[in-house]
Amino acid sequence: MVDAQTPTFTRPVSAPGADPGRAMTFGPDRALALDAGRTLAPWTCAYMTYGTLNAARSNAILICHALSLDQFVIGDNPVTGKPGWWPLMVGPGLPIDTDRFFVICANVLGGCMGSSGPAELDPATGEPRGLSFPLVTVRDMVKAQAMLLDALGIEKLLCVTGGSMGGMQALQWAALYPHRVASAIPIATAARHSAQNIAFHEVGRQAIMADPDWRGGRYFASGTQPSKGLAVARMAAHITYLSEAALQRKFGRTLQDRAEISFAFAPDFQVESYLHHQGASFVDRFDANSYLYITRAMDYFDLAADYGGVLAEAFLGSPTRFCIVSFTSDWLFPTSENKRIAHALNAAAASVSFVEIETDRGHDAFLLDEPEMLATVRGFLNSVAQAAGVR
Repeated sequence: MVDAQTPTFTRPVSAPGADPGRAMTFGPDRALALDAGRTLAPWTCAYMTYGTLNAARSNAILICHALSLDQFVIGDNPVTGKPGWWPLMVGPGLPIDTDRFFVICANVLGGCMGSSGPAELDPATGEPRGLSFPLVTVRDMVKAQAMLLDALGIEKLLCVTGGSMGGMQALQWAALYPHRVASAIPIATAARHSAQNIAFHEVGRQAIMADPDWRGGRYFASGTQPSKGLAVARMAAHITYLSEAALQRKFGRTLQDRAEISFAFAPDFQVESYLHHQGASFVDRFDANSYLYITRAMDYFDLAADYGGVLAEAFLGSPTRFCIVSFTSDWLFPTSENKRIAHALNAAAASVSFVEIETDRGHDAFLLDEPEMLATVRGFLNSVAQAAGVR
């Protein structure tokens, strides 16, 4: 096992000379057994930490990131040059207070920001693994994170949290390692991926694979990338992160840089231009094959299926305290799915609180300035920390 400061990145675009953070490489003696029936060795987990681990090692909080995000929670991302993705939630004096807590965030297995995935170089060939990399699940991601925490000497987490796919990981953590998790805050998530969400993901995957530059997943070898297909996938997905009210308020039917419609197929409307921008900026920071792998991992997620189809069975006897957060306008992971988790926790006699936040900002509200969400997380963590004797 090697703790490396400069893991190799094989993404399509990266900032020259950028410091990608830290990475832990696990050798054959720490092989990772995957749900797909294959074993990964060697493998790497890239991660970032913020704050200081206390002497008792009792103040660690694991943040799990969503599909298109990474381990750079706050500060500037040294690879993309963009700001971290949760600056309103994490930092000194903020709800996840880095003056009190030691925060860890790992790039998920299958990702493209330093952890092992399809963009990783195969040591046997020196070429990117591409589709020879095994498919992974949310449970595989969590098992990899657990091995990272073992290597960091952290036996128990004060809290695990995340939104969207990050919330799936938080739930999987609580089910798989209940005695390692004092509390969990799953936000805007579900215990299984719905048919509608699987359908949207399949549209995105087909857009990527239909791009001639995808080349059966071997685009690195030809010096290309399926930029058009990945951009379309991102455009389609981004619509699901917003609400109709948010789109209407922000764009309506306003034209983009013109006084009247063009009677052509260039973007006439601001909302079209916005989606084009989202697609174009995404291909500069994300690997197309990683998008296939991570969306598939989300599709496969069905926590109840591992417990005879009864979700409550996943949490029987759990010592973990839960705080479930949902948003009224989130139609990707609606309140009904979050309530299903809360009901299962109640049925398992687990400690759970549930908060539904009124907002018209849609699924992405968990990344935005939502005072009630921020206050909820702050209050819950203060209570958990007090009970654990963390000051």
